[in-house]
Parts: sequence; C-alpha cells; structure tokens
Amino acid sequence: MHPILDYDVVIIGSGAAGLTLALHLDSQLQVAILSKGELMAGSSAGAQGGVAAVLDTQQDSLDKHIEDTLVAGAGLCRESTVRHVVEQGNASIQWLINQGVPFTREEEDEKNFNFHLTREGGHSTRRIIHAADATGRAISETLIDKARKQPNIHLYEHHLAIDVVSTNKLGLDEQRCVGVYVLDIHSDQVKLFRGRAQAIASGGASKAYLFTTNSDGASGDGIAMAWRAGCRVANLEFNQFHPTCLFHPKAKSFLISEAVRGEGGLLVRPDGTRFMDDYDHRGELAPRDIVARAIDHEMKKLGADCLFLDISHRPRDFITSHFPNIYERCLEYGIDMTREPLPIVPAAHYTCGGILVDLNGQTDLPGLYAIGECSFTGLHGANRLASNSLLECFVSARSCAENINHTIADQPPCPEIPVWDDSLVSDSDENVVISHNWDELRRFMWDYVGIVRTTKRLLRARNRSRLLQHEIHDFYSNFKISNDLIELRNLSQVAELIIECALSRQESRGLHFNLDFPFTQDHSKETTLIPENFVPENAIKF
Repeated sequence: MHPILDYDVVIIGSGAAGLTLALHLDSQLQVAILSKGELMAGSSAGAQGGVAAVLDTQQDSLDKHIEDTLVAGAGLCRESTVRHVVEQGNASIQWLINQGVPFTREEEDEKNFNFHLTREGGHSTRRIIHAADATGRAISETLIDKARKQPNIHLYEHHLAIDVVSTNKLGLDEQRCVGVYVLDIHSDQVKLFRGRAQAIASGGASKAYLFTTNSDGASGDGIAMAWRAGCRVANLEFNQFHPTCLFHPKAKSFLISEAVRGEGGLLVRPDGTRFMDDYDHRGELAPRDIVARAIDHEMKKLGADCLFLDISHRPRDFITSHFPNIYERCLEYGIDMTREPLPIVPAAHYTCGGILVDLNGQTDLPGLYAIGECSFTGLHGANRLASNSLLECFVSARSCAENINHTIADQPPCPEIPVWDDSLVSDSDENVVISHNWDELRRFMWDYVGIVRTTKRLLRARNRSRLLQHEIHDFYSNFKISNDLIELRNLSQVAELIIECALSRQESRGLHFNLDFPFTQDHSKETTLIPENFVPENAIKF
C-alpha cells in the first residue's frame, strides 16, 4: 500500500529556508514540510555565528555590505542578487525578532540598535546579529514552534524525498512539477505527495567530503533531484571549507565559529607562532578560502595533523559569555579554551553552487522552486562571505513565498500520478556494498577534489565517480530503496557534477584552487551544467 497525500505546497527540508517559506505562505494554503530526520537535525540548527545584515546604520551601510560580499565572491557574484539580498536583510531580521528569536542584546543600551553585533572574516565592520554562539538553534527552535502552531502547516519527520514528479514523465505536454515520491523511513513505505508547487530547501552537499562540519543529512539530495528532473546547476566547483573544525577523535563535525576569530582569536602553529599575516594583510579575518588554504599549506609544510586557534588571551568571563556552547562542548573533550588553544583543521562546510534559480527561487522546471544552500542565486560568487548564508535563506524564502502566493491560484489541479512501483525489486542483503561505496566516494572527493586540486586528480576522481555511478544505478534498479541507498545515489550524482564544474574552470578563483592553473583570468563567468532533459523554453530569466 502506497499512500497518496494532497497539499497545495510541498516543501522538502525543515531548515531555516523551508520553515521561513512555510510561515510566509498564505494561511489558506495547505503546506507539507518534509524532514529526512528530526526537524532540528539539519545544518541550520547547527549554525553558530549568526546572520549578516546592515542593522547599525551609524557604523554600517548597505553599500559596505554589498562591497564586502562582492570582494569575497572574487568577481563572480551577481551584483543585482547581492543588492536584492542585502537590501532585504533588515526586514528579514525584524521578522525574526518579531517571531521571538532571542538574539543577544548589548549590556548597555546606548545605541539606536540594542542588539550585540559581532564581526567575522571578510566583513569590514560588525554586522553579525547572533544568539550567543548557537544562533541556528535559537532560530530553528523558534520557527519550528511557530510552524507547529499553524493549522495549515503539516510536519513530517523521517520522510526522505526520493524524486520530484514532472508531467513530462506522465506523458503530458505541459512540463511542470506536480509532486514528490517520499520514503517514510519508519514505516518503509514510499508515499506520493502531490502539490501544485514544490520547493526544495534541502541544504548542501558537504557530506561528499570525508571531513565536514555539516550534519549527516547534507548529501545533496535536492540538487541531485532537480538535476534528474531537468534543471540546470551552476558553480558547484566552489565548495567552502571552514577553516576551523575542532580536531578531536570524539568531536564529530564540531565547528569553531568564525566569531572566535572575530573577537580576537589567533591562528597559530604548534610552536605558538602566528602565520596568517604571511598570507593576507587581513590576518585571521581574511575570507574563508584564504584562511583554509593557509592552514592546509602550513599543515602540509610542517607535517602537522592540525593547527591551533587561541583566544586564551581574552578574559575568561568574556570567552564564557560570548561562546558558552563552544566552551562547554570543548570542556567535554578535555579542552579549556580559556587556558589553552583549540586544535583545528579545515573541513567541508558550504556548497556555494547549486540549482539555478531566479530571485523568486523558480527553477527551470515550472512549479519547482529551490531556496537556501541547495540553490544558486549568484549571491556567493566564488566564495561565500561569512553569515550571508542564513541571510539568503530568509530573503529567498520570503521572495519565494510571495511568488507562490500570487501564482498558485493559476495552477491547474494535480493530474493522476502512478504510485511507487517496487514489485520487480527485492530486498538487499549487501548493505556492505553501500557502506563501502559511501566511504570510497567521500575519501576520493577529499583527496582529489578538496582544498587544493590538480587536473590529474580531478580526472582520477571523474573516472572513479563514473564507475561508482554505474554500480549505484545497478543497485538502485534491482533492490528496494533504503535511506542509505537514496543518499548515496544523490551524493554520487552531485559529486560528479562538482568534478565536472571543477574541470571546466581552468583558473584559480575563490574556493577553487588548481595548481595547474594558479592564475586568475581577467574575465570569468559562472560554470553552468545542462542536463540532457533540459527544456530550453522553460529556462528561467534573470
């Protein structure tokens, strides 16, 4: 038995973008939010730093934020997108405040704006609003609580999207997205969710790498689904590696916030000497791509397993009040950051490219939207400015909701869609194959498509990726699907797209550094990949 559920809007993902979209949709629309795990399990809830926006107009300006974003993006940002997002920042923050997000306030209310603002790498001034050092958790808890109270919003935990359904697969002339096949992980049933609009808000693909700051769910599901449905993707060669992930055998994917450096933390070698001034005049506050490459270079030069981040020179009370969660978490691992430096390594953190969309989040498939990290709007260019990611989630979700609210009444009812057919496949007793392929994929992506690349390494990765794709396709065609198989299928697809984008870019720019092409070209453009089933007449306009 394969259930069919009908909604007006189906949202794939329960992070900042998905929740914001749901809460901005007309209350008369019936909305389903699909979360592959628990609602709080995604990357949004783990975000530490905060949200970048122009809030203190005495010290900051829209032009400053725009300029900082363009500089970090290394010549590949879409300036119109940057301006749109930055200009909508203040309204988005005010909406969050109105929802009850407990942002940290200044101790002394002497300014027009009484929230504490911190500074992070690449920013020319303090503009990061935050909730201590657990901003993502505070935002997620607030928005989930709001969503639970809305009678038109229906939350589905442990529901993993398999593929979106388009009318061309049903033999209909007009191409549009009309639903999603979804695995209910607990019941092992495949359900059909039908909707007049679908929105992918599933996050990035940093789990393609062996070391990542992201949650286990960051397997590029939405990017892979959109590609298979005929949507273009862009700039996937630009994978941001966060410079400071805690290096400890028991600390899985624990990020040390950029704000630690923003508040005076210093990067040092094992002997305690600083090195960032040797690489960039901005020192520890250089953009993430520069800092991550500097750490990677120093580690390889010294043969060191890790380097260190030291903020122990700041007062103890300052550290514990500004970074209470990081402090407590590090203590659990026997590290007192008020007395000693933190061992750190770079780790895959953010996917700057993604599904090509317009400012409303519309993809090349009518009826299918993409917002947040899974999308490519042109905001981040070749390197994302710290704390611009959450900002993009809120701004793009609000624009997407406005578009859906105005257009959904014109959409025809969903056609008949066949339920999922698994009558010709069998249960697998070879899960070890999935596990082995998973490990192999993440290792060769780390070794060959990591912080520093060469063309030879990329070609090796392409060859192995293609072999892996064939193996996974055979497995997918012959056995019943599982959570691990779906994620592996998606991750291998996105890995191949990352590799193809990286091979296409014959220069070094931002987060993409190729030793065979160490120069930066005078003129460059976005890397766009086009699937075989792309319909040019449906191409989005910018």
